[in-house]
Amino acid sequence: MSRTRIPYSGPSTRRRPARRGALIATTGALALAGAGIGAWTLLAPGPGIEGVSDGAVLGGRAASQVSAYLAAGAPAGGKGLHATLDGAAVPFAAEGARLKLALPVLKEGRHTLVVAGDSSLPFASRRQVVGFSVDTTSPELKVADPAVKNAAAPVTISGTASTDAEVSVNGKKVPLDKAGAFTATVPKGTPVVTVTAVDRAGNTTTKAVSARGRRPMIRAAHITAIGWGDDTLRGGILALVRSGKLNAVELDVKDEDGEVGYASQVPLARQIGAAKGYYDARKAIDELHAAGAQVIGRIVAFRDPKLAAASWKAGQRDRLVLTPSGQPYDGGHYGSLSFTNFADPAVRKYNQDLAVEAARLGFDDVLYDYVRRPDGPLSQMSFPGIGTATPEQSITSFVADTRTALRPHGTYLGVSVFGIAATRPTEIAQDIGALVKVTDYIAPMVYPSHWAPGEYGVAQPDTSPYAIVQRSLADFARQAKGTQTEIVPWLQDFSMGSTYGPAEVAAQIKAAEANKMESFILWNAGARYQGAALQQISAH
Repeated sequence: MSRTRIPYSGPSTRRRPARRGALIATTGALALAGAGIGAWTLLAPGPGIEGVSDGAVLGGRAASQVSAYLAAGAPAGGKGLHATLDGAAVPFAAEGARLKLALPVLKEGRHTLVVAGDSSLPFASRRQVVGFSVDTTSPELKVADPAVKNAAAPVTISGTASTDAEVSVNGKKVPLDKAGAFTATVPKGTPVVTVTAVDRAGNTTTKAVSARGRRPMIRAAHITAIGWGDDTLRGGILALVRSGKLNAVELDVKDEDGEVGYASQVPLARQIGAAKGYYDARKAIDELHAAGAQVIGRIVAFRDPKLAAASWKAGQRDRLVLTPSGQPYDGGHYGSLSFTNFADPAVRKYNQDLAVEAARLGFDDVLYDYVRRPDGPLSQMSFPGIGTATPEQSITSFVADTRTALRPHGTYLGVSVFGIAATRPTEIAQDIGALVKVTDYIAPMVYPSHWAPGEYGVAQPDTSPYAIVQRSLADFARQAKGTQTEIVPWLQDFSMGSTYGPAEVAAQIKAAEANKMESFILWNAGARYQGAALQQISAH
């Protein structure tokens, strides 16, 4: 009789020597087969026992569905043979020329399979024992967002992983120390870094992090999709860019009416008639890039009359914020079919699909607006599907999911928030302390005309643009401290109550600078901006 040494050829790159097994038949072989587990299938015919080596670790979804066979040549019907798995008897079943061992679904952990012959066989004292483990748990992997202080220098990526895993950074293996820590350097300008950990069983965990660091300084102005098609409005903004006073333009992707400004190919946008084609996205982006501007795509997320009306008509009521009685929530501000439900999977996916489409078209940033619940008493609102999460948690998870989806495209993600969110996170479900951890920048709308008298100790905010902006932004700066997240305030370039000229706009810019915020976005619904308020951007 011969004995056969069988190597384990599974997904693990670490090999252990096979344990010699005693023969239980000269004409039958025992083999374990894991469906869908790479090269691990072992079905070798001929005399002798063949199986996995002790210490084999099986991973992946199919690991719990391992099959074991007595190869062709085993005693007919398994006569004289007995099998147990972890001490429990395992029956045989004919499968063609082989006998299949009817193994149960395997649980996580170690298992022992024994096949032995009884006294009716000449090898009664012989038996084969195969020990193996099932591990379908993905390895731990934590990667920190790198602190990029010099955009012209290589970037160091660091993190920790399970100590039995192999880690690669952008496809290149990196060593782990005894505690599982690792570091790697990637070239300057690398937009996104993919870190992968693979354990002995082949289970994989992947993380993607931005290697660009903080969002570089932007000074932008807003224009609507329809406004972009107006030669005068478009020309005025381009003139500010070409003169060096602005270096970015915020262009609507989806607006407050739920209309998508270009001919979107997102299926739901086309289904509900939201894709309008007011401008050619690629052409607009090319024109702005050629002028020296980056392009920020604004997506009005959850205020969406188009989606709300279409969903209500189709009986998809869970897509809307509802009243406790099941009617669309109005709140007296937006109309009866206006606010969609941020907790609904279809609503979330629709906005994320538009964000990814914008990234693929070439937008440098995606900036969410109305990424919140409606204002008003929570007792008058219902959010189907929210489960045990708070509205703040649901909003934050939506933003985090979008950032993950955008990272492969190298697109920055910003979130427009109310000024009051810095101190009253539950009022509209915008938790700044949580949001700064899942986005590249926060864009607080600190328009002086929108503050109530007495806020931040300012008697009349509308006539005190510097004071109210400086004091309110200080709260945002405090909550972003210690993160890589920038604060990019929306500033008021329109008159509401008081007349706002260049001096009032310039005062707000100085208030932002007092909080070490060089970036800003100007808002004027008519897209007419006061260039006299702006200084030329100095080279950095």
